[in-house]
Amino acid sequence: MKIGVLGAGQLGRMLALSAYPLGHQMRFLALSEEDPSSLLGKTYINNHSNVIELFSDDSDVVTYESENTDVSIVNQVSQKSKVYPSESSLHHTQHRGREKNLLSKLNIPCAPFKMVNSLLELKSAVELIGLPAILKTAKDGYDGKGQFLIKSESEIDEAWDHMSGAESILEGFIKFKRELSLIAVRGLDASLKYYPLVENTHHEGILRLTIAPAQNIPKSLQKKAEEYMHSLINEMDHVGVMTLELFDSSDELIVNEIAPRVHNSGHWTIEGAQTSQFENHIRAITNSPLGVTSIKSSFNAMINIIGMHGQTSKVLETKNAHLHLYDKEERKGRKLGHITLTSNSMEELNKSIDSLKEYLP
Repeated sequence: MKIGVLGAGQLGRMLALSAYPLGHQMRFLALSEEDPSSLLGKTYINNHSNVIELFSDDSDVVTYESENTDVSIVNQVSQKSKVYPSESSLHHTQHRGREKNLLSKLNIPCAPFKMVNSLLELKSAVELIGLPAILKTAKDGYDGKGQFLIKSESEIDEAWDHMSGAESILEGFIKFKRELSLIAVRGLDASLKYYPLVENTHHEGILRLTIAPAQNIPKSLQKKAEEYMHSLINEMDHVGVMTLELFDSSDELIVNEIAPRVHNSGHWTIEGAQTSQFENHIRAITNSPLGVTSIKSSFNAMINIIGMHGQTSKVLETKNAHLHLYDKEERKGRKLGHITLTSNSMEELNKSIDSLKEYLP
């Protein structure tokens, strides 16, 4: 089957690496020939009027890398090819207000929120929600971009200026013990499989370290996360991988964001799970049986390589370390690759993480 991907970044690259052993061909709608996926399939550069039609004609099924994908492009592609996940998934997840309203409709806990379109509305929202609170753009934010943490009333004007007039949402600040995420995959036949909860550590809004599975997770917490996912993924009739970013607070499990795609916190599954999130996404959108999601090694970690490649030779010398580079030039704050560590004990895993601490903040 010819699989098209809207976007040609590292997620598309890893989707391709999982698709080829299953006998599929890859097509990419890219911004340039330098994109990370460009060498892994036939690439269409989105720089002329009929390129989307050509890309669609050459794809049996199409998927996308980001919730910020232009819906008009998805509509155009869907005239010629099947697109998974559906437009419904994009509609809800690319706008934080719609996402929060969906969570509220399904009685899934999330931070208190209020949409704001002016400084006056922001001040009113602060009175309602209280401080501290986080002001975010309603659309297009990722890796901490388009956000401002308001700690005191003296920062309200600065926060609104930071939004540059964009439609925004004010969210109450959640005190949490740790950040978790749950990845699941749903097939065209509505079959559904879950990966174990993982624990994530962020720095300046960017994921730096994932521990999989998360330690000291009661079965009730895993079950609660799966219940949230079951409600959301079926409500959107989502096909493919979906991710919930969660806060483990002292009172309850709270959903922070929904990603309708393969996710950075699931990269460990390439070596650490029986079937990676990327392979399962390919299986789902091609109407193939979903793969087993159980872990292979008892303890796993994923370290992002940010900004500079560092001493990759040291990574290759590290026991049970697996290096993935994305063929991207170095730039501050840019995701250049990741390292997966697999181990049979938490002690051994921590030693491996410590040996690669140059990659952590």
